[in-house]
Amino acid sequence: MIDFSIKPLVLAPLAGYSDLPLRGVVKRFGCDLTISEMISSNALAYSDKKTLKMLEKNELETPFIVQISGNKPDIVKKAVEVLNRYDHIDGIDLNCGCPAKKVVAHGSGSTLLTNLELLKEILDTIKQTSNKRYLSAKIRLGFDEKNGINIARAIESVGVDFISVHGRTKKQGYSGNSDFKAIKEIKQSVKIPIIANGDINSKNAKEVLNFTGADGLMIGRASIGNPWVFYEIKSSKSVSKEIKKEIILAHFDEMMKFYGQKGVALFRKHVHQYAKGYENASEFRDIINRIDDTQIARLKIEEFFSQI
Repeated sequence: MIDFSIKPLVLAPLAGYSDLPLRGVVKRFGCDLTISEMISSNALAYSDKKTLKMLEKNELETPFIVQISGNKPDIVKKAVEVLNRYDHIDGIDLNCGCPAKKVVAHGSGSTLLTNLELLKEILDTIKQTSNKRYLSAKIRLGFDEKNGINIARAIESVGVDFISVHGRTKKQGYSGNSDFKAIKEIKQSVKIPIIANGDINSKNAKEVLNFTGADGLMIGRASIGNPWVFYEIKSSKSVSKEIKKEIILAHFDEMMKFYGQKGVALFRKHVHQYAKGYENASEFRDIINRIDDTQIARLKIEEFFSQI
């Protein structure tokens, strides 16, 4: 189902952004593979109602992968058993790269890179428990120091299907530049597919792909307020204002469909990003912040993004 021969474009898991509505939109405009927002294995294990809603997928999301975090094999096993009940989920991705303080403090995310034996145990637990087609892992180059090759080889030894590599260490956070040379070295050191991640946009995508030899590209922050980045990479041309408006309205409609009335307020953070660079953007954001009615909000959004 995941065709690495086409060098797929993947939407990165983005907390607070890569929900079902956004994933549905990017699938319509060039994204090949979508992954859920990171979900706590603890919340999954206890079937938290809000967490279970995060497992829903857009009808266009095939394949669809759910990303989980966790550092306790027994809890992870319970979480996977919950995921096994959902036939529409095609794979499970383990987050081994999140640098957020609360995730690291919990011993999950990039903390797993400091204990490769535990990391392998958790991945093996998922593999032995899961009834899904795919098992993958998302990593960074290391925690404080770069150790990407050893990390990737350890993950490969468990039988993981592919690895997504963010070209920074946990210590770097999002500072400095993504190390594409390190991703290239990881690609050369393992036999399974490697997806390159970090600082990738429509301007450098093909260059990164050629340099690293990666089997696909994962787009994260470059898609916020710019979900047409997938379209631009595939078409090799800038997206028109007409298509931008079409995507923005499609995103708004998906938000209403998924969240109902509260989607109007939740869409504001996206509108703030979409409006950047437009004349009178500040005034527009102020107007949108005060509107709760679905029809009025949609009308104002359509009017604003119709400007030349």
